[in-house]
Amino acid sequence: MASGFDINCGVRLLRTPLEYADVEGREEELAEELYETIPCGLGRGGYLDTDMDDLRGILRRGLEWMRDHGHAEPSDLEHCEENGRLPGSPRKVPAEALNRGHSQLGSLGSGNHFLEVQRVADVYDAETAAVFGLRPDRVVVMIHSGSRGLGHQICTEYIRRFERAFPELADSLPDRQLIYAPLRERIAEDYRAAMYAAANFAWANRQAMTQAVREVFADRFGVTDVRLVYDVCHNIAKEERHRVDGHEQTVLVHRKGATRAFPASRPEVPEAYRSVGQPVFIPGSMGTSSYVLCGGDNSLDLTFGSTAHGAGRVLSRTQAKAEYSASELRRTLRERGISVRARSGGTLTEEAPGAYKDVDEVVRVSDALGLATKVARTQPIANIKG
Repeated sequence: MASGFDINCGVRLLRTPLEYADVEGREEELAEELYETIPCGLGRGGYLDTDMDDLRGILRRGLEWMRDHGHAEPSDLEHCEENGRLPGSPRKVPAEALNRGHSQLGSLGSGNHFLEVQRVADVYDAETAAVFGLRPDRVVVMIHSGSRGLGHQICTEYIRRFERAFPELADSLPDRQLIYAPLRERIAEDYRAAMYAAANFAWANRQAMTQAVREVFADRFGVTDVRLVYDVCHNIAKEERHRVDGHEQTVLVHRKGATRAFPASRPEVPEAYRSVGQPVFIPGSMGTSSYVLCGGDNSLDLTFGSTAHGAGRVLSRTQAKAEYSASELRRTLRERGISVRARSGGTLTEEAPGAYKDVDEVVRVSDALGLATKVARTQPIANIKG
């Protein structure tokens, strides 16, 4: 059982009933209200107030807890990977991780996490786009965030436990963060239960931000029909059934830097999308396009039902900060009709569009290989970052 720091970092897409013309000219005020409503960055609390009892319920039940406490609709669970719940155990979550998580529900975080209002710029597969509820110029919202400090602390502490349990293995690795525990060991099962608890928290975290988006759009535009298209995670290990050497068997698939891309044939795909395949989201950067795809027919044979989860960096954060100016980035983005809010200039320069690979090429390769096929392209309108 391997580790990952931002457990169940993931992407969800919301569709609104609005057209781009409904928000054009109001991008600045929309970005500002979203930024003021959803805590961003480190240590700013969360959109929802929770205590330790709430947190333990969330770690155990994920989106089911959110639904039962009035923070999610039944359709939100139906349009989420694993219906927003894995068999996590709060008893396996270290105390320090609990302390870090109980005040962060509904917070964006920092780094490459974002909440972005977008418009559908192009549709490549009209039939599948219609199933997803997408059409040209429709306004959508993409959220990229994970389990925050709770997930990071779980990983940090279990890495230390793995190192103590398997010192020879730790010494043999080029990087101690690559440490793992054999699946039959009790410590591996403890980590799995803690990791799944963090995954439940991440789904609840994105759901809380969804509720915040619904509040802002109801206040700003008078719309109440903001629906979840899908929520798909990355940086997670899960047991799945796959064919290996001609035989179907249960394997543990660890998607790090990858996201699930199941085709229409898989029973895990929500019933609403079973005729076309699972929605897949590949974000670009705050100045480039993002893509909506569906799981491709070749993904099961080539990649255990996976594809890339984003464009990926070409410059480190340090390199990007040295190369780009925050004021110049703001000006350039504003000229392109993109309003950005961030806690600091450093956050902007770290996440400059030029710090990332060409998302168009990343998506082209995925589409050409049949891992995930293009459905629609979106363009940013307003972006908030931590």
